[in-house]
Amino acid sequence: MSAVREAGAPAEEKPPGTGGKNAGRPRPVISGTVLRAGRRGPSVRVQGRALAVTSAMLVALIAVMLVTLTTGDFELSVGEVLKAVTGNGSPGADFIVNTLRMPRLLTAICVGAALAVSGAILQSLTGNSLGSPDIIGFTNGSAVGALVVITVLHGSMAQIAFGALIGGFLTAAAVYLLLLGRGLQGFRLVVVGIGVSSLLLSVNSYLITRATWQEALEAQAWLIGSLNSRGWQHANAIGLAVLVLLPLAFLLSRRLSMVEMGDVTAMALGVNVQRTRTALLVISVALAAFATAVTGPIWFIALAAPQLARRLTRSSGPSLMSAALMGALLLAGSDLFAQRVFAPTLLPVGTATGTIGGLYLIWLLITESRKSRA
Repeated sequence: MSAVREAGAPAEEKPPGTGGKNAGRPRPVISGTVLRAGRRGPSVRVQGRALAVTSAMLVALIAVMLVTLTTGDFELSVGEVLKAVTGNGSPGADFIVNTLRMPRLLTAICVGAALAVSGAILQSLTGNSLGSPDIIGFTNGSAVGALVVITVLHGSMAQIAFGALIGGFLTAAAVYLLLLGRGLQGFRLVVVGIGVSSLLLSVNSYLITRATWQEALEAQAWLIGSLNSRGWQHANAIGLAVLVLLPLAFLLSRRLSMVEMGDVTAMALGVNVQRTRTALLVISVALAAFATAVTGPIWFIALAAPQLARRLTRSSGPSLMSAALMGALLLAGSDLFAQRVFAPTLLPVGTATGTIGGLYLIWLLITESRKSRA
């Protein structure tokens, strides 16, 4: 196998901002190493920086997992954790690892990855830094569905999760109908989504005021977004969703990169733009809805993780794999921070991500405002 280095010229672009079709889409010089199997074999471009950053995030995620599983009220060694995972540990270690810590950790990883990929897809489709399910309103739609089950139907946890899924998809359908004939792209989708999100927040407040005291407390606790008391039923549900939806997103990532180049270019390359946008939007909504159904609304992971991953890797494309790792790392790390720093108080992870994400949003708006004036 031979390796040849190539560098292409940077594409012309408008300055990145919070609005416009090409906003928030830095297109650096496309460089890397091309690996070719023989003289006529297929070639694959490998970007050294992206590979290094992705590997570093994977190592950091493994470190967070080990710290999460070994520390807490009952300290365990790495060996004890490994024995418990393989079924050879003591009864106490087995309960701590496999019943208390592992399902919560896996839920955090899968939810973080799902939200990050959902946000990466929406930001790429809209060409806007604010394109994420919590800003556009898909997350609030899932919350409305869950609150209807809690306050009106008095349903179980499984029914609450199902209500969140229905709410997320109905919100996406409403946004789609409002944009019917005008295209699922650009600044228009973000503006319409923000308007729908504001309406849904009002609906949430109304549902809580009409609930009983106990139901209102339950609804408010769910709306904060938490990993507390999450067991294997939650981990299995989000794990199955991620196992099905993430490969589909990765499979369409190449078409997503072509769509970023513009409709004319994408169609010239043989991409059905409208069908690709619709399929990716469905995947994005499904990922956000399943994540919200399991943990409640967890803010700003979908907004910040894709942008952080893209800035670190300096990738010219959506970089869904690095976004998924960044989302998993951010949520698992935030939950670890909330557990260890505020122990013995069970602080919901949504509080931590909301605080960090709010600061990130302020920084993002200020940065993009300065770029627009330049």
